[in-house]
Amino acid sequence: MSLRVSLIALSFLALAAAGCGAKRVPNDVLDKLPYESKIELLEAENDLALAVDHLDEAHSEVSRTYQAIQRAKDRRSSAKGEVGDAKDSRGREVAELTVEEAGARVDFLRARQRVNVANEELQEEELRCARERFELARVTVARKAKVKGSEGLSPEGFEKQVKSCEAAVAAHRKELKEKVQKAEEAKADWEKRRVVLAKKTFDARASPYVE
Repeated sequence: MSLRVSLIALSFLALAAAGCGAKRVPNDVLDKLPYESKIELLEAENDLALAVDHLDEAHSEVSRTYQAIQRAKDRRSSAKGEVGDAKDSRGREVAELTVEEAGARVDFLRARQRVNVANEELQEEELRCARERFELARVTVARKAKVKGSEGLSPEGFEKQVKSCEAAVAAHRKELKEKVQKAEEAKADWEKRRVVLAKKTFDARASPYVE
């Protein structure tokens, strides 16, 4: 079994556990689908696999940013230590600016992490939608092929599931947009402090990069 098929199968199990009351096309109906009908399901299956990939990437981004936050906090702690070790007023000023820049960096990364978490929740909902669209495609194809048992499946119920999750996706997108705006504000503040530090140290203490 390929990794992609395994991921799709796992997504089916996870979503089934999360939505026990959701409408599903019975396996005995799916088993009777002719080859031509199964080919018609490839596009919906590919969309589902893509949704799995997007959720996996969202998980990874949360993990990467968490590690970046820990490194940024270590950098801030080191900068605070330099304030007390400064030998003169200029050294103290540079150290204090470094603390401010490092603190703003932590704030920005935390704001970005809130974006990442919101996106992770969005991708989970997107995956649920892809699953519901796949089920709708299944019932549509089964009824089109007049497979025994499909006559008792109402497309309207499956369509309702799709509309419900699409509404949830829209709500998540709105929340994500708000968090992105706040993260951009935090980034602008960090960049402003970084520029001040860079000018004071001739770029020796300020990096343009955020892990």
